[in-house]
Amino acid sequence: MTFTRQLLRDSWHSWIAQDMCRVGPLWLQWLWTALFSAGLALVFTLLGFLMLGPRASTWGSADQWLFWYGKNFVVCLTIGGFIHIAFEVGGRLIGGATVLRQLKGWRATVFFAGIPMLGVVTGWPIGLLLAGVDVHRWFTGEHGTNLLITTALLSVGLSLGLHLYFSARAKQIEADKRATEAQLRLLQAQMEPHFLFNTLANVLSLIEHDTPKARQMLEAFTEYLRASLAGLRRDECPLGDELDLADAYLRLMQVRMEDRLQFTITADDSARRALLPPLLLQPLVENAVLHGLEPKLQGGTVQVLAQVQPSETGPCLVVTVSDDGVGLGASLQVGAGLALRNTRQRLTSRYGNAATLDVQTQSQTQTEERGLGTRATLRLPLSSSAP
Repeated sequence: MTFTRQLLRDSWHSWIAQDMCRVGPLWLQWLWTALFSAGLALVFTLLGFLMLGPRASTWGSADQWLFWYGKNFVVCLTIGGFIHIAFEVGGRLIGGATVLRQLKGWRATVFFAGIPMLGVVTGWPIGLLLAGVDVHRWFTGEHGTNLLITTALLSVGLSLGLHLYFSARAKQIEADKRATEAQLRLLQAQMEPHFLFNTLANVLSLIEHDTPKARQMLEAFTEYLRASLAGLRRDECPLGDELDLADAYLRLMQVRMEDRLQFTITADDSARRALLPPLLLQPLVENAVLHGLEPKLQGGTVQVLAQVQPSETGPCLVVTVSDDGVGLGASLQVGAGLALRNTRQRLTSRYGNAATLDVQTQSQTQTEERGLGTRATLRLPLSSSAP
């Protein structure tokens, strides 16, 4: 894996969101926990010197700073570790990333505020023990009651502070995700006119010498427009709607390419009910036709298969778009490459590393039966609409 500034930024954002849609390797998520704990330890060390060490000699002692910073770091890291583990376990218990993204109102507040509070209450005394503090003597001494009250209030305050911070950051990240999604969909909408004008030109040319075929193309074109325009107005839609759009597009292209294009679309009911961002499947279908079959003299077949499969993190939706065309080549063509980059960017923005797009081209999909071709496999967490 190549570490880039964008990857680190996305990984940090996914750590803040704590919605189990993580970007980057697992150890990087723990690194953010350690770094955040180190920052908090520095703050607590500074507060400690402000309250308990006003003497100049204490302020100037590097040994004292390292000593107390070390103890505070152990405590903060223990609390951070407990919170990290609690989010992992709690997220899995309530249903994983899909359910977490759907939490709203008081349920979201209870989960995202309750876990940090639990982590502070549990991790604080254990962290003190690990730091070498006699917790029993500390809390049962002359000022034990005040320390207990102070610790409880500090636990609540720290938990609420963390919740407010993470909540604000998560809202900002969600707004950025929506802005990215809107920009990519706008880019796709800007690419549509070329296809629309070509289709209308084909209809006009057919009217003069093949009216039934022109009518057939116009009907398929109308269905395509209805499906695609509806998708632009929604944040997510059932896969069944995306498959209807793909069907309208393929029938439209079939009128133009005639017997050079054959296609099949297969999906069970559970896959059709799965929710996903609109117009996510369409670029893969267009790539299969425009860059796979159109350059091939005898044409070929496009196959779309959607199914729900089990995985380590729960059920996932797997959609495969394959063709037996010429393949994308050793280096992706400009249009195909741009469509794939946009699709991957949308997946990362919405799901982090919980969703993937795998594309196999040329010799990777070569078989004796079908020859060269391309297979694009889309895999994302399952989120279903009501049956």
